[in-house]
Amino acid sequence: MFSLPKIVKTRHPACPAHPVLFIGLAFLLLLVLPACNRRGHRVLEVNYVSAAQASLRDQVSTMYSRIGTVKNGERVEVLEREKRFSRVRTAGGIEGWIEQRYLVDQRTYDGLQKLTQDNLNDPVQAPAVLRNDTNLHLTPGRDTEHLYQLSAGAKVSVLKRATAEKQPGSAAVAPKPGRPSSGKFSGGPALEDWWLVRDAENRVGWVLSRMVDIDVPLDIAQYAEGQRFVAFFVLNQVEDPAKQGTDKKVSQYLCAITEPHDGLLYDYDQVRVFTWNVKKHRYETAYREHGLNGVLPVTLTTENFDKEGTLPVFILRVRDDSGNISERKYKLNTPIVRRVLAPGEQKETSKSAGKHRTH
Repeated sequence: MFSLPKIVKTRHPACPAHPVLFIGLAFLLLLVLPACNRRGHRVLEVNYVSAAQASLRDQVSTMYSRIGTVKNGERVEVLEREKRFSRVRTAGGIEGWIEQRYLVDQRTYDGLQKLTQDNLNDPVQAPAVLRNDTNLHLTPGRDTEHLYQLSAGAKVSVLKRATAEKQPGSAAVAPKPGRPSSGKFSGGPALEDWWLVRDAENRVGWVLSRMVDIDVPLDIAQYAEGQRFVAFFVLNQVEDPAKQGTDKKVSQYLCAITEPHDGLLYDYDQVRVFTWNVKKHRYETAYREHGLNGVLPVTLTTENFDKEGTLPVFILRVRDDSGNISERKYKLNTPIVRRVLAPGEQKETSKSAGKHRTH
């Protein structure tokens, strides 16, 4: 008799003895690999270039070679840090060292994106032009985070105003209730004005007001009388057959004006409406109101007034002595401006309101 040979089962060397262990290792690899770049270097975080342009070095040393450049707003991956430098990789795959002061983190980028979204539909208060190269800040203040850099001469749209301490850290004095005659904080730190602006690429941020020139038409700017234009709007247009050129239409303006000082407790303290005298071919002040504790934004619309027809309407936001903000509506039926009262609303006595003053 002979015995049958025994069948011995062997495991394939590539098969793990424990399937659970294999699955665990695979899951771990899935977690680790996305955090590493092609060469096995772990990505520490994502940063963005805040300088107008910066060079990438091949090494952190006094002797180095420039291996590439990155531009403002460009996204880079941080691979390594050493002293005041970061080793980054660009979207194009270039790796090099850059000074950390030229980078901002993801939080700053996200903050500016949110600021843009929150103010995407805000009404434009005035077009403006930048005097110098300047940065779009996340919040008002010279030392606040910024990312995008705008060039001198760039056109922007002014949306809002705010103030910030000129020298952060000094003790601030709370404003007293009411509107002081000077409109300034008394005894507090020096303040400077900041504008919230939107650029040609629809990016929104805060810029120092002294870097911005409100682009007021020269025909209106000549009547500033030493005051500062904060905002202006075209209410409508009238036709003057005697006007030179082929375009016979002339714009009529609403202007918000204030004293030429930073740090005021209000955005503007007076408004003026300039209408065009077709017979005399010149601008005249159809309406002027002083003593306002005005708050931006000013809004424009049109409304039907029965026999008067559809007229331009502007709405001012005014803060009272208690700090409450209310709206005041006005209509222009050239050359007359009148207050439009809501049902049950009583007209407040203005400190100074005038009509028809010629220039």
